This record gives sequence, C-alpha cells and structure tokens, in this order.
Amino acid sequence: QVQLVESGGGLVQAGGSLRLSCAASGLTFSRNAMGWFRQAPGKQREIVAAISWNGGNTAYGDSVKGRFSISRDNAKKMVFLQMNSLKPEDTAVYYCAADRRFWQPPSTELSSYDYWGQGTQVTVSS
Repeated sequence: QVQLVESGGGLVQAGGSLRLSCAASGLTFSRNAMGWFRQAPGKQREIVAAISWNGGNTAYGDSVKGRFSISRDNAKKMVFLQMNSLKPEDTAVYYCAADRRFWQPPSTELSSYDYWGQGTQVTVSS
C-alpha cells in the first residue's frame, strides 16, 4: 500500500520561508517521478513543482518559479519543497503526489499522478 505523508506546513508571514517534506512508503520511489500540487479554497488543484525519478529534471508552476525549489533524497524516500519569499496567494493545502510509472520526466499534469498524500496546510499572512 502506497503512502505519502506530508509535513512542514504552518503559518508564516509574507516574505518568509517554509520547507515541506513528503515521506513515501510502499513504492520503489527511486524510479518514480514526484510532484507537489496545491489547492486553495474555491480553486482547482494546480502544479507547484515536479521532479524526475533521479532528480535530474524539474518543472515549476509559473507562479512559483524563482521562489520555490523541489528536491529529493532517494535513499530516504523523501521529496522536499523549499518555499521562499512566500506571498499570501501561496496560501493553500499542499499535496505530495507520485507517478506510478518508472523512469518518467517531471510532469505538471494532475493526470500523470496516481498516488496522493493527505495534504498539509500552508497559510501566509500579509
């Protein structure tokens, strides 16, 4: 059974930083592309960042480019999202996702991901 567990969310002031973590179990992980998505109240879930199976390629949503950074540690089966220069519009529930296919490049499409975590709330105050 695949499990993805996010942590690191919380309340932060605008301009601050947070680091989200996602711990994976039940999948090979080192062969799976991973992604971070977010969903704000009343809005559709959107891509934040994605990373290839080996970490060699990344992709970002336009609204976070230059501020957020995705990385992974295959030995620990973890993926991270470093969020800097946070804005109130970054407020959302952040979800970790895994692509069950092997050897894939990072995808920004929701439909590419088969497994999802429960989400962690990030709130940015102005």
